[in-house]
Amino acid sequence: FDPRHHLRTPCYGFPKTGPHRLRFLLESVKDLRETLKKKGSTLVVRKGKPEDVVRDLITQLGSVSAVAFHEEVREI
Repeated sequence: FDPRHHLRTPCYGFPKTGPHRLRFLLESVKDLRETLKKKGSTLVVRKGKPEDVVRDLITQLGSVSAVAFHEEVREI
C-alpha cells in the first residue's frame, strides 16, 4: 500500500482514497489472499513507497529474475 494514495488531489484537495474505496480495497486484498491460500500460494502485502518496498523485497528474497509492475495514471 503506497501511502501517497491517501493524500489529497493537487487541484481541489479531495481525498484520493475515501473510506468506501479503502474498505473495498482492503476487502479485495483479503479475498485475494484467501483465494491464493486455497491454491497453495500466498500474497505479500507491504506498506510504503513501492520503489523502496520492492527493492527491499528483492534484497530479502535474493534470487529474483523478473519484476512486473504498473504505473498509476497521473493527473495533469
